[in-house]
Amino acid sequence: MEIRKAVITSAGKATRMRYISNSIPKALLPLFAKEDGTIVMRPAIDFIVDSLTGSGAVNICIVMGPKAKPLAEYFFDKNVTIVFQGEPKGFGDAVLQAENFVGNEPFFVNADDSIIMGAYKEASELFSKMGADCVMFLQRTSTPEIYGIVSVKDEQEFMGHKVFRITEAQEKPKNPKSDLAICATYILSPLIFQKLKEITPNGELQLTSGIEKMIREGNKVYGILLEKEHWLNVGDPASYYEALNYSYEYF
Repeated sequence: MEIRKAVITSAGKATRMRYISNSIPKALLPLFAKEDGTIVMRPAIDFIVDSLTGSGAVNICIVMGPKAKPLAEYFFDKNVTIVFQGEPKGFGDAVLQAENFVGNEPFFVNADDSIIMGAYKEASELFSKMGADCVMFLQRTSTPEIYGIVSVKDEQEFMGHKVFRITEAQEKPKNPKSDLAICATYILSPLIFQKLKEITPNGELQLTSGIEKMIREGNKVYGILLEKEHWLNVGDPASYYEALNYSYEYF
């Protein structure tokens, strides 16, 4: 199954990157790439868009905050829908801003600082086969307290990947119940909009809260584990340093 729409959210905060991201959106931070055998630098958002379009997404929407004017200018002459989030109210609120763009179709969601090197097509097939309302990308981590974390059951194999039924999702828990981190990349059904609207947030509206509501109400939520694929992240200095080194070697 091809997922033809994708939403990239560029409205999140990056406290540890604030000296740079206050002036340059995280999505425009450069990574290494090769063109005609020569090393060049391209913004992180290019790698995300390339991964999504290479997996079947033909309509891209970027939700950005009011300070992301340089990002809007970067996509000015490209076939991309731009939606502005009036003020930063959380990842979940950013996804809600794309409801009119999405309509009634399943769609990818990708944070602007999260680059997954593969598994988009496998996740699309899993979404279709399971009749899912959500498939999320997972990776094991040694620092689960800084990520969204899931609890799982019913491990199985699918297209060379471990797949789980998700039983619980928590956003940056103080006492994590597992080491399975959400990679800020998802396939979602439009049901997520209804679930997010039913939440009264205590602070920012998190996408994890909407997904947890899906789980509690019996909707089908799955996770696909990334073991061979790399997860590059430009949302904090240590991860960005690692991403620079990997992209230099990989591309």
